[in-house]
Parts: sequence; structure tokens; C-alpha cells
Amino acid sequence: MKRVVVKVGTAVLTQNNEIAKVRMLNLVTLIAKLRTRYKVILVTSGAVAAGYSTLKLDKRKQIGKRALAAAGQPILMTAYKNKFDIYDIPTAQILLTEDDFDSGKRVTMFQEIIDAHLDNGILPIINENDISSTPEQLFGDNDQLSANVAHATGAELLVILSDIDGYYDKNPQENKDAKIYKIINEIPQDLLFDESTPNNEFATGGIVTKLKAADFLIKKGLKMFLCNGFDLSAAESYLLQDKHTLGTIFESKK
Repeated sequence: MKRVVVKVGTAVLTQNNEIAKVRMLNLVTLIAKLRTRYKVILVTSGAVAAGYSTLKLDKRKQIGKRALAAAGQPILMTAYKNKFDIYDIPTAQILLTEDDFDSGKRVTMFQEIIDAHLDNGILPIINENDISSTPEQLFGDNDQLSANVAHATGAELLVILSDIDGYYDKNPQENKDAKIYKIINEIPQDLLFDESTPNNEFATGGIVTKLKAADFLIKKGLKMFLCNGFDLSAAESYLLQDKHTLGTIFESKK
């Protein structure tokens, strides 16, 4: 079976500083369907936002973000477990940092762990380790983390579920005539240095981090699909019906 990494962002998973239960259940239902066709690895955001539901600290301060992540991680994983239990899907938690990809021994270790999980029907759920890592050890966003996970684990596709329908030719919030690119084969390097502009106060990404993730994968000969995480119909159509109805595919020219 092919491997697919699914990455879901904070904006999709949370609402009003709480877990968005219906959206999470929709995601879990999609993953349950995908597992009939793919070996799935989930990269999730949302721990810091979930932590804010019980601990009102300033996430802009490093200690605040760490404390929120520590409080929110079990909340997030418990929410996932309760929903995956509906489909009898066992889960495992893996926390990684950018440093883990710089060490051959560490890469081999988490590759073997993920292989063991997938071979035994367990869904690996990956997040960045905000708690015990220094800023220099972190990607800082799960878009780039998920791209590195996809490459390191031999996945053929990274699917990023976001709060946008795809990659537009201009900002859709400011331009009503903005159009979605269906396929992107190359990303102009100057776009990778723009400022990240997440739409959620607890998110760390924005379109720039997604472009960085896509650029990384394109250069590795891998594929990324960016689509809406609020309405999963485009993801389901592409992944289960082989129909590209909406969303943007990033891939190198064949």
C-alpha cells in the first residue's frame, strides 16, 4: 500500500480555543476511509490552542507556549483517541524536532518506530516537540515538519488540510477575482522569503510555510496536495476517487 502523510492545521482543528469536535470527527472519518487504500501518517497541530482552554498564558512568550503545549498535548491526543476508537483504530504519539532529521541515527530510529506502527495497523500521530526543545531545534511550523516526515518515511504524497481551498494567483481575501492554481511545478524562490501570515492566532504557518514545504518536496521528486480542511470533499475526491476537483497539486514536471 502507498504511504500518505496527512497534515492538519490549528485553524481546522480548533474553534474558540477549543477542539472543533465535529471537524475532528470528519477528519478521523476521512482517515478511516483512507486506511482502506493507504498507509496513513497523521501530522497534527493544535496542542498549544488546546492548552489555552485550561491555561490562559501568552503564547508569544516561549515559556507560555511550552506550558500551553504541555497542557494541550494530552487534551489533543485524548480527543483523537476517543474519535479513532469509534473506528477501532489504535493510535501512537510521536514528537519530533528539526534536530531529529539532522541525525542519521535519530532518523533511522523514528523510521523504524513508524514502520512498526504501520505494519501493525497503528496510526502514528506526529507533532513538533515544543515543550523541551530550543527554538533552534524546531521547524516552527508543522507544514515543513510534515514535508520532512513524508520524505523520511517514504510517503508518496503529503496532503495539507488548511483553511484555504488551495494556492491562489493572488490573495483571495483581498481580490474577488483570485483563481486557484490546479498544478504547480516550480515555486519562485523569492516567494519563500515572504512573511508568514497565519489566519489563526494559535497557528504558526500561513501560505509561505506551505510553499516551503511544497518546494522541499518538489525538489525531492515528491508530491503535495493543498486543500480545504473544513470541507473534506476535495481531499476525499482526490485521494479516494482519483478526481482533482479542487485544491492545488505541487509536483515536479514529469
